[in-house]
Amino acid sequence: MSERHAFPSRLGYIYREIAKFGVVGLAGVVVNVLAFNVIRHGLGLQTVRASVIATLVAIGFNYIGLRYFTYRDRGAGGHTRELPLFLLFSLVGLVIENSVLYAATYGFGWDSQLQSNFFKFVGIGVATVFRFWSYRTWVFKALPAGSAAAEAESVLAEADRQPAAQEARTSTLRT
Repeated sequence: MSERHAFPSRLGYIYREIAKFGVVGLAGVVVNVLAFNVIRHGLGLQTVRASVIATLVAIGFNYIGLRYFTYRDRGAGGHTRELPLFLLFSLVGLVIENSVLYAATYGFGWDSQLQSNFFKFVGIGVATVFRFWSYRTWVFKALPAGSAAAEAESVLAEADRQPAAQEARTSTLRT
């Protein structure tokens, strides 16, 4: 593939990855916020405790979605490395997300249902930027570019050779 065509192709891949991450993330946000509201208002737990529990539920949901939908094309052989890294970066995201909610609730006294949900969303948004970067960089690593490119080039070269060989046989049969 020429350099001129490589960039748009790579850009399209990143856009698809962001879209898939967004689909899983949006579903995870729904799980997170629903769990938060059920735990907070249905069970009466304190705001940040309810949020931490809801975030843990969403982390489990998101791992399944990311592993088997967003990053299913990435090597799955490193589960022993992948899961601990996912949990580590998810816990950092949990701290980021709930720090925003903690500051709003206990720092500013904003603890109504509307305020709690608003700052829950803000925290999720800030943590999502970190999670996207960390998951794609460290957890669900892409296959090495050199080996994938070499394999693709060998397949293309073989495909180019086959029509040439077929044409040579056809022209020999005609004469």
